[in-house]
Amino acid sequence: MKNHMTSDTQVNPVALNLSAAEQWHPKAAPASVEKTLIRSVCVYCGSSSRVKQSYKDNAKTLGTMLAQKGIDVVYGGGRVGLMGIVADAAMEAGGKVIGIIPGHIQSKEVEHHGITELHVVDSMHTRKRMMAEKSDAFVILPGGFGTLDEAFEIITWKQLQLHEKPVIIFDDGGFWDPLVKLMDNLINEGFATDRHRDLYTVAHSLPDVFEILKQPIIPPPPIETKWL
Repeated sequence: MKNHMTSDTQVNPVALNLSAAEQWHPKAAPASVEKTLIRSVCVYCGSSSRVKQSYKDNAKTLGTMLAQKGIDVVYGGGRVGLMGIVADAAMEAGGKVIGIIPGHIQSKEVEHHGITELHVVDSMHTRKRMMAEKSDAFVILPGGFGTLDEAFEIITWKQLQLHEKPVIIFDDGGFWDPLVKLMDNLINEGFATDRHRDLYTVAHSLPDVFEILKQPIIPPPPIETKWL
């Protein structure tokens, strides 16, 4: 399948403010794949290849499973590391993969030329906003500083009621245990409340990820009671 490349420099900044009905309207899926309420999943993950094989294996399995369930993959548009593995696996399984990459990274020739759509945008901010707009849920795989940035931003956007979409932290082999403990400490020290644990869900296996995607939406705590 040939990829479709576009240059996108403007994105609707309020497009995340969709109603629950708009976010969860099911898309038509081929009869050969399992139907789901989720139309597309944004995958946040690392671009390094110098990681344990188990992380690579699970990234490949996730990409394959998303495609088999008729779920589009939205990601950062790279061809290296776990990013490339997820994209390749989804494409090989007959799925649709949408990559969004800033021009300054594309110019270093790390963009993926074999995906369904590749959008080249003007900045990291536009990239992250567009990834969020095109996704019905978010899955966080192991990654580095960029993955942490994306994860905390999408959790914060949910806290601020910019979206109600599921945010799933895949704790692959305990990789995210220190992060979960850090967020627990934020709550224990009073910088967040127990209800803010509903902003994200921790999954310990890939089957758990897909079970969570089937669950009803838990709306974020009201903004006006954020600090009470």
